[in-house]
Amino acid sequence: MVILAAEKSLVPRTAIVADPDSGRLSATAAVLSAAGFEVAKASSQESLAGLLERNNPSIIVADHSFAGLPVTAPLLLLIDLDDETEAESVRTLGMADYIAKPAAPAELVHRADVLISRAALRSEARESAERLREKLRKVSSAVRATQDPHVISDLLVKGFGQTFGADRVLFTTFDDDRVPRIAAQWHRPGLAPIVDGLGIHESSAHRVADRLWSEAEVLAVADHHIHEWSPEDQGLEAWTEHMRPWASAFVPVGEGKSSLGAIWIAQLDEPRVWTRTEISLIQHVAGNVAYGLIQSHLMSAQQQVVRQLRQLDQAKTDFLATVNHELRTPLTSISAYLDMIQDGVGGPVPPEVDRMLDIIVRNSERLRRLIEDMLTVSRQDYEGANLHLAPVQLGHTLQIVTVALRPLAELGDVSISLELDDGDPAIIADEVQLEQVFTNLVSNAIKFTPSGGRIVVSCRVEPMTDGEPGVNVHVRDTGVGIPNEEIPHLFTRFFRASNATSTAVPGSGLGLAIAYDIVKAHRGYLAVSSELGTGTTITVQLPISGP
Repeated sequence: MVILAAEKSLVPRTAIVADPDSGRLSATAAVLSAAGFEVAKASSQESLAGLLERNNPSIIVADHSFAGLPVTAPLLLLIDLDDETEAESVRTLGMADYIAKPAAPAELVHRADVLISRAALRSEARESAERLREKLRKVSSAVRATQDPHVISDLLVKGFGQTFGADRVLFTTFDDDRVPRIAAQWHRPGLAPIVDGLGIHESSAHRVADRLWSEAEVLAVADHHIHEWSPEDQGLEAWTEHMRPWASAFVPVGEGKSSLGAIWIAQLDEPRVWTRTEISLIQHVAGNVAYGLIQSHLMSAQQQVVRQLRQLDQAKTDFLATVNHELRTPLTSISAYLDMIQDGVGGPVPPEVDRMLDIIVRNSERLRRLIEDMLTVSRQDYEGANLHLAPVQLGHTLQIVTVALRPLAELGDVSISLELDDGDPAIIADEVQLEQVFTNLVSNAIKFTPSGGRIVVSCRVEPMTDGEPGVNVHVRDTGVGIPNEEIPHLFTRFFRASNATSTAVPGSGLGLAIAYDIVKAHRGYLAVSSELGTGTTITVQLPISGP
């Protein structure tokens, strides 16, 4: 290796000479001093260790007896080739790392300069690699910070172009369900953009990318003028030809077993040897890009599904509101005329006709309740609970509900009783909505309790499950019960227990769902325990302090 004078002046030239032979120590130090080195001398391992603690020399020239001492600076060993032990030890060393003693002055200086220059080149390579890593770390960080596939692509091509001093960088995804279709490019100032994508060469480029991906390789071309293309890469050669690159790197972007896109980095004015470090870092960033694109595509697809579901849900809510309105208007008219007929406005009503009218009235009322339930569901979907909070005497509310429903229970020979603690507990709640909750629960109990059965509504001031002061309301019946496996579904809209369907008990499956939503909006809990053939207990827990 030839060291130019200009290069020498840029390289620090300090040396430590270590030799137990005082004559050889002085002679070696004198040679290096005459060549312009700043020299320090050590005659023992202890003195060498002391010098190394205080200095960071460009080189250490040491007798073979110092070989075991750990050093970080370049080390040139002085070897006695007539000594078999010393001669044998140099078999593991490079030619530049030792010199026969006594060393010729010119050769000694030359070897020292070679080692110093080699160390400087290694240091520069490490620093260059670290600078490259830092730049690409920033590119990767920016890529990971966004979920926009177009931003990811633009960051990639610009980051690679500026980091590698390239003239053009192109990125394209293939026709792949895992990622969106994207084509992005960057070019240095003064160059015109080219057509995005791979055009008619995409299929051949895709095959090349798949092969490179399976082999974990990059197609790095140092010089297009002399590069020998393999038959399977000739489609890619045809695509690059019109852009006249001098050097390029074709990098697959993939995930799993196949590629999903490719990056092309081109140098137009000179050849370039792509280092292993550069290729490894390019592949690392390409992996981050693949992950980012896949995740953004999945999120985009999920967001689209959510948007569609919201649109469908809104359409359903609008439909229910419209249908309910259209049903309610004629039903109001029907109910009014039924009342007039039963009141004798149109003349006396024969007993047989009056019984028929009673049936019509009951079914009109059933239809009205169904419409009210559907309107409630629509309002909950659109407005939420929309509570009007005020102090509520819960015992008084339960009395209103039980008194109103007692005639319905007596028609089926079912008794209703109300058990209250001393006093009437007051809670912060929406009285109208709580009245609807307990009306739905007690009505349900009446429907599913056979003749001769009993319903008990009780109210106690008791801590809630989480220990907060609260009120527990229990609605117990001696009805048909609910299968255990169906209890988790009771509060699902339109769900009806199998024994309700088999015994033709009327209902829409909305009452419990509405009650559950209202209780939840009050920051309360609703629980069910049941035994087939014995009865069901529904417990409502409400906090005294309100939602």
